[in-house]
Amino acid sequence: MKRLYLVLLCGLLAINLAYAQSNNSSKKRKKTAATYNKQSKEIEKFLEKQWWLGPKGGINLSQPRVEKEYFIMAPTNYDPALIAKKYDKFKQVGSQVTFEIAFYYRRFSFSFQPTYQHTAFSYSNTYIWQGGTNAGQIVQLEYEQLQKVDHLQFPILIKYEVAGNRLRPYLQAGFYQGVLLNATKEVTISGNDNASGGLSQFENEPIIVGAKDLFAKNHWGLIGGAGLYYKLGNVRLNLDLMYKSGMSNITSAKNRYENDRLSGVGDSMDDLLLDNITVSLGCLFPLRFLENSFKSADRKK
Repeated sequence: MKRLYLVLLCGLLAINLAYAQSNNSSKKRKKTAATYNKQSKEIEKFLEKQWWLGPKGGINLSQPRVEKEYFIMAPTNYDPALIAKKYDKFKQVGSQVTFEIAFYYRRFSFSFQPTYQHTAFSYSNTYIWQGGTNAGQIVQLEYEQLQKVDHLQFPILIKYEVAGNRLRPYLQAGFYQGVLLNATKEVTISGNDNASGGLSQFENEPIIVGAKDLFAKNHWGLIGGAGLYYKLGNVRLNLDLMYKSGMSNITSAKNRYENDRLSGVGDSMDDLLLDNITVSLGCLFPLRFLENSFKSADRKK
């Protein structure tokens, strides 16, 4: 009988011990879950905003838009439209280098992008001289003008990241202010001389002059575009596409005829607005990190 009491007592003690251990385990699980949820909420809150810094660079193509035409010479015996300048559209290749500073908050980024931009555009026109007594006496001159302009630009943009985790496309819009740094102009004259007793073709050496005074010191424009981020660990690789639409004249109206060499060959700058397409590649680095063990600055969505 005493043995039976002893067995029952041992059983009760075992049951009590198992219950206590089960209760403690349940409390630990609840505490661990609560801690995990708290950490998860802290991470999510942290990732709602982030600073990004990084360089990018690429190429650009330009298209001038004429507001008003200006001429040095005017024809008297044929239509003036025949000597009008013909501008090349998105033909000459330029380049740009940018350093981006962006603040991200819930898919929106507010971005400041100081940029050094080298732009090139060209135009051509034709002048014809015809002898008064002999219709066959004709001199035809072809003028090719190439402009290269350097600006320091200050774009301010708002970006919206559409969706995605590793690949994150975005849309962007904003404006920029441009400050003139330098400019050169190259004029090449070629043609056909039929007035000196025979047909003669010629091409002169290019005239290359500094043309900074012919351009406005400041101009501004609007920006629209899109791009794509690729998440690589804590770094974002960036493909960026912009269309910059000039909203103010890039030509100096005051100094339009001030360069004697250009005026001497019959060239004058029109009033121009300059449109520009830029394509850039770059990378962005997050300024804020959670800890060394946290391997990505983005949360999966």
